[in-house]
Amino acid sequence: MSHSMKYKFRYKIFAEALYDALQEDSFYNTIEKSIDYRSTKEAMVRYFDYSIVESEQYGDVVVPPDHCYGISVWTKPLRQDLETERSKKKKEFLEKYMGGASLSTYNSIVDFMSEKASSLVPENAWYLSILGVLPQHQGKGLGVGLVDKILDQTDKAGIPTYLETFTPKNISFYERLGYKQLECIYEPTTEADYCIMMREPLK
Repeated sequence: MSHSMKYKFRYKIFAEALYDALQEDSFYNTIEKSIDYRSTKEAMVRYFDYSIVESEQYGDVVVPPDHCYGISVWTKPLRQDLETERSKKKKEFLEKYMGGASLSTYNSIVDFMSEKASSLVPENAWYLSILGVLPQHQGKGLGVGLVDKILDQTDKAGIPTYLETFTPKNISFYERLGYKQLECIYEPTTEADYCIMMREPLK
């Protein structure tokens, strides 16, 4: 299978930004190491592009209007038929563009994390799937603007939101946005700890 199979990018600038921003994340590092092709960066940029397109269809995406310093990607609870459709498309993408080993690795991590989250998080919660600020823009408070727009919506609707982070230095940032740690868990495939955090809607 060739790593150069044509994939039509929709958000390549943002996908490349996410790749650069998430270099220290154990989830994405583990996925990248499992890729069957030589050009692992190219495959990961495709993965991030696909994730943005997927959330545009099934969730929400926040892009800054002025310049490309980062992006946030959100997932919403779906009807069972739509969730089945989304999951099927994602697995087809992974197998075709990243290889069978990546699909297996992704499934192992996500199945483990989903089971843990389902016991801790309400079914109606929105999920902050990916938040990335380019390294040269980190530490300037710009990440808040990538999250606030959605939090305004969920506050008005009375809906909680949650996230999972493998990066301890990000926890204080999320706490300032109102997220609280529910549990920190060892994930066996990544061989790393991650924290589940949730934010109740503001009244």
